[in-house]
Amino acid sequence: MRDERFEERLSAEEMELFFQYLHRFCRHDLDLFALLEAGDPQYPAYVTFSRDPMTGVDPDAYRRP
Repeated sequence: MRDERFEERLSAEEMELFFQYLHRFCRHDLDLFALLEAGDPQYPAYVTFSRDPMTGVDPDAYRRP
């Protein structure tokens, strides 16, 4: 399923679903890491999911939605 509303912000309901799916993905599907490129192809966001915090970053710096 693809949503073609790329120019719109997520609604509060969509954001809640995103976080629910993200938690589920991390709990059940993430092994060691996942690397993704998302967003505008001309100005992409590079996303890293990992079981460990980035080197040199205090785990307290991460917020849990």
